[in-house]
Amino acid sequence: MRFISDLTLIDGENSFLLKKRIALLKAIDEVGSLNLAAKLVPLSYKGAWDMIDVMNNLCPMPIVEKNTGGVGGGGTKLTQYGKNLVKTYEIIEKEHQKFLETISLVTDFDSGNLKFFRRFNMQISARNQLLGIIQKIEVEKVSATIYVKLKSGYVMTSVITVGAIENLGLKENDEVIVIIKSNSIFFSKDEKINISARNKLNGIIESIHLGEINAEVILNVNGDLIAGIITKNAIDELGLKVTDKATAIIKSSDVMIGK
Repeated sequence: MRFISDLTLIDGENSFLLKKRIALLKAIDEVGSLNLAAKLVPLSYKGAWDMIDVMNNLCPMPIVEKNTGGVGGGGTKLTQYGKNLVKTYEIIEKEHQKFLETISLVTDFDSGNLKFFRRFNMQISARNQLLGIIQKIEVEKVSATIYVKLKSGYVMTSVITVGAIENLGLKENDEVIVIIKSNSIFFSKDEKINISARNKLNGIIESIHLGEINAEVILNVNGDLIAGIITKNAIDELGLKVTDKATAIIKSSDVMIGK
């Protein structure tokens, strides 16, 4: 594993020299035609011109100039300022890559704060993503039960396939993300409710957001926030209100694990 990062220069609050923009400038310098350069990048002709306009607007001097007329119908070329800009970017980019290579050599990707980069880069639609530590894994023939201790102190159980265990490389004491879709959560005001679902998390209702048909209930479970979607009728039937004590009920088969 290693770091990969493209270099972007910022002018004030504006992203200026992005990698694709540099590729366009280099292509213009090579072929002398914006139309051909756009096809090489690739970009639409309009998209290429929009990109040039943005760069010209951000620079104290033009980067690109267009020649009209002539046998070939004119062309597009970099100004000397534009050529110097590309050369400067390439020098900085080389040093940037050297820095990334050095960091990759000295970094332990399996421990420390760099784990947060993985978490923040994980984009999924599920509303609930909770950090936890695997306490125990019970493996059967085709499925396995995973016990994950959350920051709140509660232990969540998840039933997933043995294949998923192997693909994720899960083992005891691994730090994982417990993932639960909001529509997989049921609520009760009876903290001692007798039900087959294995995950029962007691907490305090922090907020209720009403829609036309459904409502989102946010339950604070010792610092872990659990969001569930239920109908407005269920809100009324259960008599749920903000600051009420309530229990979130989740089946083990509805709990996913991410790493």
